[in-house]
Amino acid sequence: MSRGWLRASLLMLLLGIMGCLFYPSIENFFVFFPDYSLEATPADWGLTAEDVCFQAADGTRLHGWFFPLQSNAAVILFSHGNAGNISHRLENVRLLTDQGLQVFLYDYRGYGRSGGCPSEKGIYQDGLAAYDWLISHKKIPPHRIVSFGRSLGAAAAIDIAMRREVRSLIVESAFTSTRDMAKEMFLFQLLAPILPANYNNLKKIQTVHAPKLIIHGEADEVVPFSMGQRLYRAAPAPKSFYPIPGAGHNDTYRVGGKGYVDVFSRFAKDSRR
Repeated sequence: MSRGWLRASLLMLLLGIMGCLFYPSIENFFVFFPDYSLEATPADWGLTAEDVCFQAADGTRLHGWFFPLQSNAAVILFSHGNAGNISHRLENVRLLTDQGLQVFLYDYRGYGRSGGCPSEKGIYQDGLAAYDWLISHKKIPPHRIVSFGRSLGAAAAIDIAMRREVRSLIVESAFTSTRDMAKEMFLFQLLAPILPANYNNLKKIQTVHAPKLIIHGEADEVVPFSMGQRLYRAAPAPKSFYPIPGAGHNDTYRVGGKGYVDVFSRFAKDSRR
């Protein structure tokens, strides 16, 4: 081996080692885009909500909104995507409450009025804390809780369904893992094979035995449609897959329209273990 090739190989090895050492910070930089300011309130959308403060297992103070309806209605435990905060999901909440579904929408640590800084471990703790709050403070039984997550929130929703009893699981625009997502990004394609498979939804969903609905836009420009298909294939029955022609990553419920709302609400209401 010539000296030039040896130096190039050593440089690549060094870059690879440095990339792995600093990858958690790099990953967080690309994963989380929190907004600290609440830009709207439930009242702005004609919604009645209970302002909720609760704590994660590590003591981090979290914030959310609970949208109550009649006592026996299913509750959508809503884990949102990686950008903004709960105030940016009120249009979606309105669609759900109009269908007779209660909603508990919460912010991860570092988002909105929640304290702390976001991380993979942190969002899992936050999702479990939100679930436990529904059980302990609202006395809602597990068979009425639907764990729902969109995009990054699918990782939290799947983790909840894996570790807690739920009525069912709904994931939308979900990726298989961040390593698979890295393969889609030019900057990380070379390192992708040696990166850790964090947020490993593909592995976790195989352990979830509650009924599952997987929704994905066929024109998703962020998370490939094929990842939704892979999650569906890996998931054990009972399961359903709902593709939305023409929908991208953030407009599934708008492009899907009445069909989307009908499928979502029917599954949330009728699915049972």
